[in-house]
Amino acid sequence: MNFEPSEDARAFADTAQALFADYCGDEQLRSFDAGGAPYMEDLWRQCVAAGLHTIVVPEAEGGLGLGMEELCCVLEQQGAALALVPLWEHQLALAAVLEFGLPAAREKVLAGAPERDLLALSLASLYAARGPSLRAVRIERGFRISGCAAAVPLGAHAARALLAVDLEGAPRLLLVDLGNPAIERIPGTTQHHLAVADLVFDAFEVGVEGLLAEAALGWLEPRAIACLGALQLGVSTRQLARTVEYVAERRQFERVIGSFQLVAAQMADGQIAVEALRSLLAQLVYRLDAGQGVMPQAWSTRTLACEAGHRVGHAAQHVHGGIGVDTSFHIHRYLFWSRALGLALGGTAQNLAKLGDWLADHNTLGWKYDLPEDQAV
Repeated sequence: MNFEPSEDARAFADTAQALFADYCGDEQLRSFDAGGAPYMEDLWRQCVAAGLHTIVVPEAEGGLGLGMEELCCVLEQQGAALALVPLWEHQLALAAVLEFGLPAAREKVLAGAPERDLLALSLASLYAARGPSLRAVRIERGFRISGCAAAVPLGAHAARALLAVDLEGAPRLLLVDLGNPAIERIPGTTQHHLAVADLVFDAFEVGVEGLLAEAALGWLEPRAIACLGALQLGVSTRQLARTVEYVAERRQFERVIGSFQLVAAQMADGQIAVEALRSLLAQLVYRLDAGQGVMPQAWSTRTLACEAGHRVGHAAQHVHGGIGVDTSFHIHRYLFWSRALGLALGGTAQNLAKLGDWLADHNTLGWKYDLPEDQAV
């Protein structure tokens, strides 16, 4: 089996790496943290100029028409650089509306300029501990929404948002115009300095053109998981590499601490976790681009992404000692990113539960042994 990325994917990854390097040095990240900006707006404009915001958008709609492999290679570099831009959220929301939306919705999202008319994306309502937090009911002119979409990334800065709602007992995707003053926005900031907002809807009405086709969520969710997995892979890989550099120089008891067996074992465990995530993510991305069934693979990837972020993050903080919690030092940012990525789309326990439910309903071994790969839904 060949796990090497394609030539196009490597080219996009190299372009992204060079671009992020110009904006994401340690001093630049420190300045951004202190500046209070909602995201890296200058870098976002450069990403738009380079076409990185439309990798999976069809060519007929002005995008590059490429696949998840290319996007995930770029996102791995984004995670490694800690580049705070809405690359995957904007383009997956755009691609979903173009693929599954009505003509009026497609016209809306294509009319704006991405550098100022962002598309926000939030599936958090599906993973709320007490059930869906957004509910929609049919009315004569469309749908009435009630509830709160919590911590929507860039919810106070985006022009529109693609949100998961409960409609007649089933999850659906709804496109909402955030410019409407009837939507209450409660702004906040995540631990890794991304602007978010609670969006409160009190009997808010949306036209019929806002509802995406029923198949949209099944298309979007595994792709969102792949994007989060790619970001986590980049964050953890770079976090581990910088930690290895540190333990190779830091001396204690007249020895570099990397020579201690326990420290070396922690670094090895972290590397194993990262490579396990890399392999499973590669399988998920391949199956997405090949149009095969992906949900059990997606839940498995999500679980490993959470586990890798936890294992590498804690090991890195442990071996750094006191300086690991000093926010003037760089290593804490990787832990903040890992925690934010781990909370998105549910954590380890929730995804394991979904995988367990799937295995309970499928009494064969699935894609690898008993079924053709394209039937492993």
